[in-house]
Amino acid sequence: MDWSKLPDLIAVTLLACAFASVALRSHAHVSALWLTGWVLIALHFAAFIFLPAPGVWGNLAAFAGLVSLAWAGELFRWASVSFQRERSSLWMLTAFLGTSAIYIALLVFVTNAPWALNCVAALFGILPLSVTLISMRRFSHPLRWATVALYGALSIYLLVFQNRGEEGGNLALNGLLFTIYLGCSISFLASYRRATSGALITIGGFFAWAAVFVIAPILSAYVPSVHVESEAWNLPKYVVAVGLILLMLEDQIEHNKYLALHDELTGLPNRRLFQDRLASALERARRMRTDAALLLVDLDGFKQVNDRLGHHVGDMLLQQVSSIFVGRMRRSDTVARTGGDEFCLILEEPSGRGNAEQVAGSLMQLLEQPLKLGEHTVRIGASVGIAVFPEDADDAESLCIAADHRMYAGKQAGKEGDAKAASGLSESRLGA
Repeated sequence: MDWSKLPDLIAVTLLACAFASVALRSHAHVSALWLTGWVLIALHFAAFIFLPAPGVWGNLAAFAGLVSLAWAGELFRWASVSFQRERSSLWMLTAFLGTSAIYIALLVFVTNAPWALNCVAALFGILPLSVTLISMRRFSHPLRWATVALYGALSIYLLVFQNRGEEGGNLALNGLLFTIYLGCSISFLASYRRATSGALITIGGFFAWAAVFVIAPILSAYVPSVHVESEAWNLPKYVVAVGLILLMLEDQIEHNKYLALHDELTGLPNRRLFQDRLASALERARRMRTDAALLLVDLDGFKQVNDRLGHHVGDMLLQQVSSIFVGRMRRSDTVARTGGDEFCLILEEPSGRGNAEQVAGSLMQLLEQPLKLGEHTVRIGASVGIAVFPEDADDAESLCIAADHRMYAGKQAGKEGDAKAASGLSESRLGA
C-alpha cells in the first residue's frame, strides 16, 4: 500500500468536514452537491492508497480512484450552472458520468480493445450534441453549446492519441481529466460573474487544477530531471476548496442582507425597505415638483381564513395576494408587506389622487374575486387608505398616518355598509 497518500487523505477529509460545517448552514442547494464532490475527492485519495496492490485489486483501486476524481469534477461543473434543474441538464450529467466511467474502465481493465476505446471516445462528442439538439426547442444556452464544443474537442483528441502505444492511455486519461476540470473553470466563470474573492479563487483554482494534467506529463516527458513533490500538484484542490467555502459565505451574506430587507414569505420589501423606498420617492417628487401616492391595503377576512383553514392556507393567500399586487403595479412602483395582512403600495409620478383611486379600485375588484388556494376557494376583500404627497402630507411619517386613518375610515364605512345591505344601501371600503 502507498501510505504516502495518507496525509493527503487526512487533509482532504478534514477539509471536507470543514466544508460540511459551512454547507449545512448554507441555504444554497448547490452546497450539498459540492460536498458530495469533496467526498469523492476523499475517496480518490483513499483508493490510491491501495494502488500498488497486485493483480485485480490494484486495478480496482485505480478504477475507483480515477472515477471518483472524474465524477467529482463533473458534479462541481454541473452544480455551478444556473440551469441544472432543466431536465436535459440531468441527461447531460448522466451521459458524462456514464461515459467517463466506461472509458476509465476500458483503460484500466482492457489492454487490447482499440475499437471499444474508439466507440466510447466518440460518445464524448456524440451524446452531449444529441442531448443539446433534442432539447433545443425547449431550452438553449451559450454555456451548453460551449460544453458541447469542449467535449467534442475531447472526443477528437482521444481518437487521435489514445492508441499511441504505451503512452496512449496516459495521454487519454490526462486529456479527459483536463477537459473535466477546464469545464469546471469555464462553468464557474460563466455562472459567477462577480469580482469577489470566492469567485476569482475558485475559477483560478479549477484552471490550475486542469493545468496539472498538462504540465505534469510534459515535465515528466521532457524535463525528467525536474522533480516536483506530489503536494504541489495537489495544491489547486485546496485552493478550490477555499474558493468554494468563500462562495458559500458570500452567498449567505447576500441572502442575509436580502432577508433583512424583504419579507421571507412573499419576497416583497419589508417595512424597513418600504420606509427607505418611501423616503426616496418623496425626495424625487419634491425635487421634480410632482405627486406621489401611498396606498395602505388591509385584507378583510384574512383572520377567518387563518382560523378556519389553517395558517398554511393563510400563507398561500398572502403569497397569491402579493402576486396580484405585483402583477398590477408598474416597475417604478413599490409593493411592500408591512404587517401580517397589511400591504403598502407607493405610486410614483404620474400618480395623482385620481390615478391612485383607479389603482385602488382595480385592486379591490381583483381581491373580491374567488381565490383558489390548493383544495380551497376563498373570498376576501380589502380596505384601502390613500394619501397623496404633498396634498395630504409633506413627509413620510405624516403620509403613513394619513393613509392609515383613511384605511380605517374606509373599513368602518364598509362595516356600516354591510349592516345597511338589507336596505339596499352600500358603502365603499376605499378611504381617499
